[in-house]
Amino acid sequence: MSTGAVPGLLDNWVLASAAPDRIAEPSELNGMELDWIAAPVPGTVAQALLAAGRWDLEHRRDFDAVDWWYRCPFAPGRIDPGIPARLRFQGLATRAEVWLNGERILNSDNMFQAHVTDVTLLLQETNDLVLCFRALTKALAARRPRPRWKTRLVSHQQLRFIRTSLLGRMPGWSPPVAPVGPWRAISLELWRPGTFTDLSIRPRLEGGTGVVEVSAFAPHAAEAEVAGTLSVGHVAAELRAERQGEGSRLSGQLRIDDPARWWPHTHGAPRLYSASARLVVNGEVTTHDCGGVGFRDVQILREDDGFALHVNNVPVFCRGACWTVDDIVSLGASPHLVRTLTLLRDAGANMVRVGGTMVYESDDFYRACDELGLLVWQDFMFARMDYPEDRAFVSSVTTEATQQVHRLSRHPSVALYCGNSEVEQQAAMVGVPRDAWRSALFSDVLPEICARWHPAAPYVPSTPSGGAMPFHADSGITHYYGVGAYLRPVADARRAGVRFAPECLGFANVPAPDVVALTMEEDPPAMHDPRWKRRIPRDSGTGWDFEDVRDHYLGDLFGVDPVRLRSADTTRYLDLSRVTSGEVMSRVFAEWRGAHSRCHGALVWFLKDLWPGAGWGILDSRGLPKACFYYLRRAWQPRAVLLTDEGLNGIHLHVVNDTARPLSATLELVLLRDGRVTIAQAMTACAIGPHTRAMYCSDALLGGFHDVSYAYRFGPPSHDVVAATLYGTEGEIVSEAFWCPGSQDAAHRRHQGSVRAGARRLGDDCYEVTLTTEEFLYGAHIDAHGFLPDDDYFHLMPGRRKVVRLQPIEALPAPFSGHVEALNLDEIVGIDVEGRA
Repeated sequence: MSTGAVPGLLDNWVLASAAPDRIAEPSELNGMELDWIAAPVPGTVAQALLAAGRWDLEHRRDFDAVDWWYRCPFAPGRIDPGIPARLRFQGLATRAEVWLNGERILNSDNMFQAHVTDVTLLLQETNDLVLCFRALTKALAARRPRPRWKTRLVSHQQLRFIRTSLLGRMPGWSPPVAPVGPWRAISLELWRPGTFTDLSIRPRLEGGTGVVEVSAFAPHAAEAEVAGTLSVGHVAAELRAERQGEGSRLSGQLRIDDPARWWPHTHGAPRLYSASARLVVNGEVTTHDCGGVGFRDVQILREDDGFALHVNNVPVFCRGACWTVDDIVSLGASPHLVRTLTLLRDAGANMVRVGGTMVYESDDFYRACDELGLLVWQDFMFARMDYPEDRAFVSSVTTEATQQVHRLSRHPSVALYCGNSEVEQQAAMVGVPRDAWRSALFSDVLPEICARWHPAAPYVPSTPSGGAMPFHADSGITHYYGVGAYLRPVADARRAGVRFAPECLGFANVPAPDVVALTMEEDPPAMHDPRWKRRIPRDSGTGWDFEDVRDHYLGDLFGVDPVRLRSADTTRYLDLSRVTSGEVMSRVFAEWRGAHSRCHGALVWFLKDLWPGAGWGILDSRGLPKACFYYLRRAWQPRAVLLTDEGLNGIHLHVVNDTARPLSATLELVLLRDGRVTIAQAMTACAIGPHTRAMYCSDALLGGFHDVSYAYRFGPPSHDVVAATLYGTEGEIVSEAFWCPGSQDAAHRRHQGSVRAGARRLGDDCYEVTLTTEEFLYGAHIDAHGFLPDDDYFHLMPGRRKVVRLQPIEALPAPFSGHVEALNLDEIVGIDVEGRA
């Protein structure tokens, strides 16, 4: 915690570019005819140019090629003599020089470090703060030792020496928006009595006792009397005050007997205790809100070469996605940050990974994860490269890592730290000897920092790692793209023996039509158009992209030629494409969550697209769900029924109960033909204990042979839909799962005139849509502009009533209108609104 910024300091920034090293210091700026524009701070050069209409994502620009100058005049007002003043820089990307009133006060070459500079003697009534971000391209041209291996991940191998984000510098899948500028906040702090700086709160569990350690600095006059108190919930403890420099260091420890535990939301409640610190200086009292504090225990179990996360002694199947920055241009949190994380939570996910190719996230991000019950897999910002081990580099990384772990140690959501992404894999794949896969940076330096500042969060050196090769799926942690990039069948997800996959299942997921329209100007769009293909993710150096990957599974799943289809019927191609990745990913998660599985977690690559297009994200670049998101939402729920194809053994039904409460339910299995004819049906009661799963065989449930999985193929299949439904004690539907034999015939058999849809407005500006059908609906989609459904792209059994709740995305659109469509519905069905003629 620090004091607030002086008003006006962040309001008057301007920005201009200059040739590399053309201007040495601020005194030369006034003699130059530079093109100054307004600049947001915190922010980036790209953000300023976008706001000024000087650049957009369609026009490539090398932000690393020139120097960028920022300038801000400010007047802090009357400052009492003797009041210490500090300038705090939370993040400067990347080779930065800073001057105040012509005096150089800071050099920084690490984007991920924060800096605090004493400016007490330099501060005047009017001030000139100047920052220069030197051209990174010139720094990359310097001669340095060659790496032991090269990577195609980045545009320049020498980036391994530079502590900056790889975003914008990774050809193939990252938009060309290199982060340059003061991307985190800059503030002027005046150390007045009653304020805290450098506040650190570290909660942990010791057996059944919650322990909170606190440390903070309170500036005050030399003769002042100082006291402090820490309160967590209803427990308080006095703090010890020791004189230190221009104030006192307050520290202490508070203990709570048998506190309520913080849980990932799928397994319990994410319990937080409110914390506050009371400071008394010469009798004057100030109280500081310290946010929420949570207590949980996290352990990694590696039995039988596996990898399992246990929270509060309970095994947790971790599922979710890899986080991308909320805004690729600014690197800041958008106004939709909480909405994005809430969508993930409501989808049944319980983990999000901040990967080594991104940036350390904002405090708002981690606070939201605390409150929502989302575990965070936290990487340090290293990926694939052979990083140097010289003293200066390691010293810079040590400061960076210490600051970040110190900052994150208060958050119960931060479950573990990971040294890097794919460094060991890259070394192993190019033939580097085993003893060189892991440097001292990842085996000694980083784990020692984690153990000192956040011992409650385990550390893993690299992902993937473990086994004969780091990337082998059946031991340790792996990045699994067998289903996905390597075109393996869904059965490979089980055969590969995946134990834990912090990355998996990359597909070029097609967004909604309005996002397609953002990149294309034709209707229907031409899929070969360079504007579309430019935004399809690809691995550098390959002759294929991830649209080719999705097309492979589209053809396999629906029995059509994707090339012919997109040439002849682009709309149908896009409709099938939207659900293809969802169908495949949900089947893979059924394999991994099933009762037969030894897998303990998997995170989809990515959560959110970096820019409009068919990116890896299960959310589009606006943070709104794609079709595949809803498929995963159904497969991720804490209480769910899942189906797996067991070949000659039929279909297995898996009932999963992650929650802390027992599940009493009824399980139904139905075989359906021609969209409306029930061939076979069975029901059974099931009682599933807390944190437990169970498996049921289709043949045993049905009591006879029906070739449920269509493995024997004695003639045409007797059914085209296998439907499993889990009913609660009141008859409500808890979960549904579907499996279609053959080439998804249920998606191709068209029908019409059998669907009814009605909507009524609820009191909180939401709408409730009720849908009924006389024939089976495949991939039913509710299109209501401006509203977000809580379920979509679902299958619906004939005679069954489906209720979907829709919430306004922004301000309530008026009037409400919408329609329903499905892959096997010949017509678009309008939604009748109650009370509207």
